[in-house]
Amino acid sequence: MSGDRDLDLVLLGATGFTGRLTAHRLAERLAGTGTRWAVAGRDRERLAAIAAEVPGDPSIEVVDVTDLVGLLELTARTRVLATTVGPYRRFGELVVQACVRNGTHYADITGEPAFVELVRARYHADAAARGVKLVSCCGFDSVPHDLGARFTVDHLPDDAPLTVRGYVRYEGRMSGGTARTALDAIAEGTRSAVRSGADGPAREADGRPVRTEPPTIHRVAALRAWGVPLPTIDASIVLRSARELDGYGTSFRYGHYALVRRLPVALGGVAAVGAGVAAASVRPGRAVLERVLPAPGAGPDEQRRARSRFQVWFVGRGGGRRVLARVSGGDGGYAGTADWLTEAMLVLLEDHATTSTSNRAAGGALTPAVGLGEPFHRRLVATGLRFELLDEVETGSG
Repeated sequence: MSGDRDLDLVLLGATGFTGRLTAHRLAERLAGTGTRWAVAGRDRERLAAIAAEVPGDPSIEVVDVTDLVGLLELTARTRVLATTVGPYRRFGELVVQACVRNGTHYADITGEPAFVELVRARYHADAAARGVKLVSCCGFDSVPHDLGARFTVDHLPDDAPLTVRGYVRYEGRMSGGTARTALDAIAEGTRSAVRSGADGPAREADGRPVRTEPPTIHRVAALRAWGVPLPTIDASIVLRSARELDGYGTSFRYGHYALVRRLPVALGGVAAVGAGVAAASVRPGRAVLERVLPAPGAGPDEQRRARSRFQVWFVGRGGGRRVLARVSGGDGGYAGTADWLTEAMLVLLEDHATTSTSNRAAGGALTPAVGLGEPFHRRLVATGLRFELLDEVETGSG
């Protein structure tokens, strides 16, 4: 990788709701470091306003995500680029292509299975050959779940079949951009993409089966609540990490669920999700949903974000043991996502500084657990993300 680049980091999409939060967080983290960074997007005036708000005097780079020539010029000048511009299926591919062609590490906060699969299918091989890391899902999709599952299996034996279930509880509100990205994902049929990603082939290196478990509503005795299948990208990301990393047992199964305290609420939630999916999949229904959603660029204010909380519990079993772990934090959807994307960029910057022809195999289209690993975990803890082992029980059977 080139050592003569005039920028270290570029944040593309800095004028959006989450992008602006990330710009502020990144400026705080880079204060006094001498790191050369820029905010990028298509509107110079709005970028200038963001640059004036934050310390550190970031550069301003005007580029459109549909302009491959402009993206190639920008990525040739930076070591790491992160983008918050979604929907990624519409606006992300040329950014990835430019990063791969110029040997620039890449991170995003997508939660779109179709985009993640596209990147893996079209760019993984070239990125791996060039030692370029393409790390998707560095926000609430799917950092707590991917790193939380990794934390859970670290407390289980590696010489037995393992099963982990993740249970998500979130109190917060979506921004307009996030809501519309979700509608796009539904409209493109990404539920089937989630299933295909989660049910992919066993890990070929050692024949270790890695599968999702059949989704069912069930009682979670340890949490005195109900688990409701949650058709997000998170299960696919967890299972991809399990295929590519050691430590997930002789076989691995994962299930991903929303945690609901009362059964009637759980059943009502399933019906509501089904109705929402049906509405979002047809043009008239989508139009109705768009009228009641927040406007693009709008999102929860600081007070509402301060009240937001999330918890993800993990129940892991295998080798005669059962463990209960938890990952928790505040506003995971926005403030947390800004923190995590910032730390992902800094890990990738460190990696870029040390990448050589001897370790180019580390590149490719990667999950957070695979592409960022333990250095990322340590940084997450420093931001306030909590990883806790709540209980360990010897069950006496596998």
